[in-house]
Amino acid sequence: MIRLRDKDSGVVVGTITEEQLKFLEDQLEEESAGDTDYYINAATLDMFEEEGADKPLLDLLRGALGDRDDMEIEWLRE
Repeated sequence: MIRLRDKDSGVVVGTITEEQLKFLEDQLEEESAGDTDYYINAATLDMFEEEGADKPLLDLLRGALGDRDDMEIEWLRE
């Protein structure tokens, strides 16, 4: 199981599949091989949609972002 958390608050925003994590890894910049956090904003989510992200992942990330301009998410494999 892979949990996504709001990096600032530590609140778990949901779980994702290996395939969804692979999509995030392919789309977003990693600062190092062990990097487990990503910056997202509304434009990022629009890009994900254009690149074919699945609806459950988009819904999860849009819900986590809410009315904020941006946020950092981190993933944890459990």
